[in-house]
Amino acid sequence: MADDVLIVREGIVRLLEHQPDVEVVASCADVDALLEAVDRHDPDAVLTDIRMPPGGDDAGIRAAVELRSSHPGVGVVVLSQHVDAAWAVALLDGGSDGRAYLLKERVGDPDQLVAALREVAAGGSVVDPKVVESLMADRGPRRSVLDSLSPRELEVLAEIAQGKSNAAVAEALYLGVRAVEKHINSLLPKLGLSSDHDGHRRVAAVLLYLAETGAAPAGRAEHPS
Repeated sequence: MADDVLIVREGIVRLLEHQPDVEVVASCADVDALLEAVDRHDPDAVLTDIRMPPGGDDAGIRAAVELRSSHPGVGVVVLSQHVDAAWAVALLDGGSDGRAYLLKERVGDPDQLVAALREVAAGGSVVDPKVVESLMADRGPRRSVLDSLSPRELEVLAEIAQGKSNAAVAEALYLGVRAVEKHINSLLPKLGLSSDHDGHRRVAAVLLYLAETGAAPAGRAEHPS
């Protein structure tokens, strides 16, 4: 796990060490030490603060992106002090599998924190419900953000939620790539993600899908398979 604040880092390590079947193999104060520790120990999952030296505000996000290439089997849980949907979008930009974005206040609930670590280690995804609320704040009331999608559009969205390219979605659903593109261009506005929406519309759609299909409390979202 990684956090540049010693008292926070040690507190989380102590909390995790008291959980059954959890072993903390390294405790790091910056991104460089974190990446080195992953190389050395090849852990099942990483727990990291979003803000650490060097690089400041998005260091944890950048570490998660790098680990996607260097250690694709390592899950990453990113902790943030503030609700910021843009950072969650950036984290999931390369695919939602094995990634979680939680608010730091979740550290106070060991069961939630360990559940997120187990989920990403298994290839799943977790999105903090407050982050999704922020993303949906200006969308107006709706029974479900997925209600307006056709069955085929929902299938396409489920596939892209796994980080698949348009070509991979087409292959999985026995469609042409142009047909997939047409469905994506149709479903995004239905989710309220217009062309001038801040951030990446495709990833924002994945966030909404993960939130809507989560079965457990506290924003846990099952990884579509």
